[in-house]
Amino acid sequence: MNAVHILGICGTFMGGIAALARELGLGVSGSDQAVYPPMSTQLRALGIDVLEGYRSDHLPAAPTELIVGNALSRGNPEVEAILDAGRRYVSGPQWLAERVLDGRTVLAVAGTHGKTTTTTLLAFLLDRAGLAPGFLIGGVAQDFAVSARLGGSRWFVIEADEYDTAFFDKRSKFVHYRPSIAILNNLEYDHADIFPDIQAIQRQFHHLVRIVPRGGRLIVNAEDKALAEVLAMGAWTPIERFGLCADVEWRGELLRPDGSAFSLSHRGAHVADVHWQLLGTHNVRNALAAVAAAHAAGVDPSTACALLPHFAGVKRRLERVDLDSQIEVYDDFAHHPTAIATTLAGIRQRDPDRRLLAVMEPRSNSMRQGAHAATLPAAFATADRVFVLAQPALNWDAQATLAPIADRLRVASSVEQLLTAVRTEARAGDRVVFMSNGGFEGAAQRFAAMIDP
Repeated sequence: MNAVHILGICGTFMGGIAALARELGLGVSGSDQAVYPPMSTQLRALGIDVLEGYRSDHLPAAPTELIVGNALSRGNPEVEAILDAGRRYVSGPQWLAERVLDGRTVLAVAGTHGKTTTTTLLAFLLDRAGLAPGFLIGGVAQDFAVSARLGGSRWFVIEADEYDTAFFDKRSKFVHYRPSIAILNNLEYDHADIFPDIQAIQRQFHHLVRIVPRGGRLIVNAEDKALAEVLAMGAWTPIERFGLCADVEWRGELLRPDGSAFSLSHRGAHVADVHWQLLGTHNVRNALAAVAAAHAAGVDPSTACALLPHFAGVKRRLERVDLDSQIEVYDDFAHHPTAIATTLAGIRQRDPDRRLLAVMEPRSNSMRQGAHAATLPAAFATADRVFVLAQPALNWDAQATLAPIADRLRVASSVEQLLTAVRTEARAGDRVVFMSNGGFEGAAQRFAAMIDP
């Protein structure tokens, strides 16, 4: 087959599949119901046509290969048309494993938080060290301008998601990748739509641990209790641990409270002091993991540390979107209480005396269902004002649930109402952080345009 059609093409993973298919010389088309940047921008730049909405007449004629994203389920018009016609279809992870990863040395980055940043960091370090890796990242890297590429060597770096593979394959995506080197960054309860409890997620992580060969490497966060419980189920691969604690192979120590400077030690020996552009202790841990994995691939740690200050980051990971205005505006992907708390803490610690305004769209399935409602108020502890979008899809009362935030809280029923409230409150010197794992109707960019001098 010399062409593919991708259902759910604008998802960050499936958009990466589209980029790889195009690089393989295949014709690529796709459909999606939610088309927004940065993935829509990347697809347009690759010359890939995206059909809006799911309709049976969007399906191209055979022999085009059909790749089905995990956002689609039974009842979807295109899915039903595929089944009715008896056409062959595969999941994105299966297609990737068969068409791209076969014969490659795979480095996989797993974890509830930080997968995209850590994957991008690792790909960046291998690339700048001359290893010419392929990669698939769940976002668009500033240093590469694309989310995926085939690369020019045996190395392939992939963001390894624990979410299920497809409506017809309920295994986690990452079991398809068969990595030789795996980072286990952290593990918390999430994806309430498919996992009943954290133990169910731990079992999936252990499935990943089971397939890493004994000649490979597990790079594990030493400070994460849930990951320790996963390893206690059995591990057959050499383990190296990282963290901001003593007695680990890869240790970080903060030189600045905001995480913009830290020292790195390997097996007790100081390697380097790092001053870089990223903020937050969570990003220091991401860096430790990436340096450790790069070392497992043959990159000297001092070389890796020297490269970190040149890392530009990932779009929508605390990405500044205003044009030098007196109010700083950031677009961020945080959508879990822990990610929200660490993102806000990082920017707060950089300049504690300036006001910090947090603006959130509770969009993920877990958020909408209320799985994180109990821990959400505490996530905003460092914010001076909190603005929350409460649309009909939200299954809980935002005003009542977030009552502990008290007079710092503003709840709006539309993005327009939300932006008006933020604009009324914001003043010169403020930092405003928009947080959502979706498009948020372009809220960050729209607000930046409102304050553009």
